Amino acid sequence: MSLATDPLSTYLHDHLAGARHAIELVQAIRDEFKGDPLGTFAASILNEIKADRDTLQHLAERVGSGSSQIKEIAAWLGEKVARLKMVPGTKDGLGTFEALEFLEIGIHGKWALWRALLAIAPSDPRLQGTDFEVLSARAESQRSSVDQLRLEWARMVFENIEKS
Repeated sequence: MSLATDPLSTYLHDHLAGARHAIELVQAIRDEFKGDPLGTFAASILNEIKADRDTLQHLAERVGSGSSQIKEIAAWLGEKVARLKMVPGTKDGLGTFEALEFLEIGIHGKWALWRALLAIAPSDPRLQGTDFEVLSARAESQRSSVDQLRLEWARMVFENIEKS
């Protein structure tokens, strides 16, 4: 079955593109906020996100679909456009808040991916042998941590607007 006709391959490719975007975004946050708590957090979560992407890549290869250059390039371009909002020297922090919000939503999507794969793994031998429960729990932990930071940035960004 080709990528175009195997729904699981398509699904995995969509998430691989999202993972690439997330990695690029977290690297940008790490670099932009080097030495700050946000940069330290980004550096710490980056390894987990890369490990999740590696797991997903391995599953895509096992399913027989490898990677989709077109989807990954589109994600890369999307990240570059999103990064423009995080231009150094911007005073309001809205771009960073939105980057954290996008990241939180993406991690929630990754959690949903692992849960869906857990549901179908018993009937699809290509998915067996992967601990989707552990991956789901890690995604939820990541999402919760990013959401806490997102809410801190929301207070900074939007409370400053009211004071201006």
